[in-house]
Amino acid sequence: MNRPEYLHIGDKIGIVASARKISSLELREAIDVFTHWGLETILGDNIFNEHHQFAGTDDERLHDLQKMLDDDTIKAIIFARGGYGTIRILDKLNWSQFAKNPKWLIGFSDITVIHSFVSRHFGTETIHAIMPLNFETATNDAITSLRKSLFGDPVSYQIKNHSFNQKGSATAPLIGGNLSILHTLSGTNADIKTDGKILFIEDLDEYLYHIDRMMFCLKRSEKLSNLAGLIVGGMTIMNDNSIPFGKNALEIIKEHTDEYDYPICYDFPTGHFPDNRALILGRNVNLSITEEVNLVFK
Repeated sequence: MNRPEYLHIGDKIGIVASARKISSLELREAIDVFTHWGLETILGDNIFNEHHQFAGTDDERLHDLQKMLDDDTIKAIIFARGGYGTIRILDKLNWSQFAKNPKWLIGFSDITVIHSFVSRHFGTETIHAIMPLNFETATNDAITSLRKSLFGDPVSYQIKNHSFNQKGSATAPLIGGNLSILHTLSGTNADIKTDGKILFIEDLDEYLYHIDRMMFCLKRSEKLSNLAGLIVGGMTIMNDNSIPFGKNALEIIKEHTDEYDYPICYDFPTGHFPDNRALILGRNVNLSITEEVNLVFK
């Protein structure tokens, strides 16, 4: 994997909104934090525009992200928020300058579109982490983990065991993101390759039968067969029908993965909640599951 240069005091970090609309008030906390870290924040030209639910038209959102990708003085791009919309501009982006001079791309949820495309085409590390919308409610651990990831400090996590965990250890590149987005990208030029990798998944506000259907898709496309390991993050605010599905999200995932002998970690602190720890996608990690879970980024 290619690794962008770590940040230094005085570097510029860009904020763009590729999906839902955002307000200046919602960016204030993140900008204050970046300033405290010694970074200069540059906002996209159209970041506060509105077009229905989006942060401006497709062309306006495309302009902002393309400009940040092409500007060599911008050392990292953090997406303002998720929602929906990034896939609408993906195929219009020109990645030629990014390929020559990669930079950190940071976000989660809808930004799984970016993580997956960059992984597939450039083999460049990206960061699955909180976005400016989340800074006001994020835990200190979540914010600190992003800073460590950006500035090159050692990143590792030690968490409590979950009763569903499958013990074992593996060292392999970490890939993945939002399960619904990974499902959407299946069979496209942004589809992830999972063989020999540690796959991470999380999701929000999905119906339980959707989780079951998406896990069947992962399994039938053989994305689960040859994993080195699996990390299941937050499955937050799941929905059910009036006739219950009969299993919760973690039980559904366990049913689909019980036959495999690789290490599996459930309820990892990453996803749509305040304690959303940063994960460096594309980085080799050591996942060790015994009476506790240790995840160490190499």
